[in-house]
Amino acid sequence: MTRHTAHGIRPSDRKFPIRHSTSSRTQPQLVVSEIKLNGGEITILKTLGLSGATMAGAQLVDRMEGLEGTEFLETLAGLIALDYVVANKVNIRTMGAVKAASFRVNAAVTRDLRDAVYPSRQAKPETGRRRRRS
Repeated sequence: MTRHTAHGIRPSDRKFPIRHSTSSRTQPQLVVSEIKLNGGEITILKTLGLSGATMAGAQLVDRMEGLEGTEFLETLAGLIALDYVVANKVNIRTMGAVKAASFRVNAAVTRDLRDAVYPSRQAKPETGRRRRRS
């Protein structure tokens, strides 16, 4: 026997109850970053800073004393090609072009880069409720 209301059958009288997804009730899982960086890339990203602020190319070159010219250019070109670093100039192949340009870390991938640059700072998964001992 079904009971009718002005809008049809009442939800409590349905033959097949609505089942809600349990996926929204699960605990968040830790997602590990897929970005793998080498030492030169980490050095450049730390020098630029992960805040997204723009740095002048001349200032970047002055701070990068540890890398030699060709290694620095290849590493910077690789970061730009992967879209981790954004530059205001398109063709950066010489140190003069680097000094004339300005650079910043792409804001879209900042969180993933931060996890890759500082792996020990990754968020730890929550353990759920703890019971008090009495």
